[in-house]
Amino acid sequence: MSKGSPISPSLMAAKSAGATKAPERVERPADAGVDTAAVSPVLGPNNVVPPTVMTGSQAIVRSLEELGVDDIFGLPGGAILPTYDPLMASRMNHILVRHEQGAGHAAQGYAMVTGRVGVCIATSGPGATNLVTAIMDAHMDSVPMVAITGQVSSGVIGTDAFQEADIVGITMPITKHSFLVTDPNDIPHVMAEAFHLASTGRPGPVLVDVAKDAQQGQMTFSWPPKIDLPGYHPVLRGHSKQVREAARLIAAASKPVLYVGGGVVKAHASAELLELAELSGAPVVTTLMARGVFPDSHPQHVGMPGMHGTVSAVTALQQSDLLITLGARFDDRVTGVLKSFAPNAKVIHADIDPAEISKNRTADVPIVGSVKEIIPELSDALRAVFAASGAPDYTNWWAFLNNLKETYPLGWTEPDDGLSAPQRVIERIGALTGPEGIYVAGVGQHQMWASQFIKYERPHAWLNSGGAGTMGYAVPAAMGAKVGNPDRVVWAIDGDGCFQMTNQELATCAINNIPIKVAIINNSSLGMVRQWQTLFYEGRYSNTDLNTGHGTIRIPDFVKLADAYGCASFRCDRDEDIDATIQKALAINDRPVVIDFVVSPNSMVWPMVPAGVSNDQIQVARNMTPEWEEED
Repeated sequence: MSKGSPISPSLMAAKSAGATKAPERVERPADAGVDTAAVSPVLGPNNVVPPTVMTGSQAIVRSLEELGVDDIFGLPGGAILPTYDPLMASRMNHILVRHEQGAGHAAQGYAMVTGRVGVCIATSGPGATNLVTAIMDAHMDSVPMVAITGQVSSGVIGTDAFQEADIVGITMPITKHSFLVTDPNDIPHVMAEAFHLASTGRPGPVLVDVAKDAQQGQMTFSWPPKIDLPGYHPVLRGHSKQVREAARLIAAASKPVLYVGGGVVKAHASAELLELAELSGAPVVTTLMARGVFPDSHPQHVGMPGMHGTVSAVTALQQSDLLITLGARFDDRVTGVLKSFAPNAKVIHADIDPAEISKNRTADVPIVGSVKEIIPELSDALRAVFAASGAPDYTNWWAFLNNLKETYPLGWTEPDDGLSAPQRVIERIGALTGPEGIYVAGVGQHQMWASQFIKYERPHAWLNSGGAGTMGYAVPAAMGAKVGNPDRVVWAIDGDGCFQMTNQELATCAINNIPIKVAIINNSSLGMVRQWQTLFYEGRYSNTDLNTGHGTIRIPDFVKLADAYGCASFRCDRDEDIDATIQKALAINDRPVVIDFVVSPNSMVWPMVPAGVSNDQIQVARNMTPEWEEED
């Protein structure tokens, strides 16, 4: 999927009307482009279906099939039951989850690795509200997802009927759009519009809430429907004058930085980014959401910026005189205290969403459009400027940054309690699995360590909940990623706190032959909360001990729990066993694997910019701030 454009039908699995056999899954090239002018706004193969009388529920299922959907994650209930009946006969693969939140996160993981719209389905009331966390998560991280919910019959909407909830009203602030369908004849065009909205412009979640009587009522189905979304016209190409001005600023800068955000991942623009970076010669920082879109091994990559970013990346931004901002949003975890962020830098800001530009930091050169389109245009403009006036010399700038990279590399201090360092465990998972694996993290310390100590060489290899910070994301998102990309090794790197929120989806994985691998980084606590209590609350550990690790009552015992869910399970509490345990997990591919890595609760995430201070005060260890002289 190209950001700002629908998926090319040629990249979708071929389907025929009324087919009963599931189509062969086609893995989308990681960063394939799309000829937007040649693509219908209706996703899927655009079969022509003549008018056919059917029920609204049959129309939902048929619409999903015609839209090219292969996999759905859901859980039935009364208000959506009419749709589950025809779904039983569909060629689509429905995966029965154990909690609706798991369906939503699985749809996210699926979308993140395939570039296709993830689909989840739930019933009304509590079923729908259980999806809210995943919908909000998808909204914050711009993940294309369509959530379909049942609703009570239209005649009793607003009467507090059994299992009624105003899910449209609840989700309106956290979706691109929320539809309420009460007329079965509206189903085909609403479904097509929902997928178009989710996958174009800035991707995001769309809700389709369908009243029960609309599912049961008769309608006349035909395909493709007409999409009518007045006012919705995402801009794809950047303004040529602005692009030329951006090129002029780059040529004039002495300390530029390519500040790359998750929008470049969503736009599938890693190849274009690499070309621009090498052409410009500028250093590249990749945010938490952009890890892998530019190879870690590339000499121009200076690290991840932010609260737990590398010293070289954070300092590059702080001392830059030009931020070339691509698909990033100047969020608070990157900027720290906003008024002190990159104080001497001019800003080029390219983004598909005009609302993001100058929202937090005023842009000197704003460019609205898809970075898939803008980056090549900028490269062409830059070549012209360089041809006329020569390329700038960044020798001093690079000497300064390379010195920071060498002086302040990422590392860790060995724990003093004899337990394993969690950083070592995660580093070894990445090293033994390699860059072709997919790594899905929960939220907290383990998330930051996974972003720091695994080497990412390709886009779509790193999934996490960045904007929302949702505990419980990892296991169901890994499940969705494995369904979407079954030939890759998929690790859920989770904390003992996060894991307990959604581990019921191990049952889904075991029953449906979804062999993910789960590494529980078990420090017996809510680790990131404990770290803040250590640093800012004088070690008063209020309600952060989970009793799951070394020397505790181990409730639950993760090995026994995994065994009960039909998974292979191991416990590793010694450094000398780490590699062998990971290799055992990598050798098992017929069922899920869970490893309880018992690690030290005293390990902390460094570097760190404490909340409320300037990024200039980044600490490499407790009360230790780097010393450097600014590059001349």
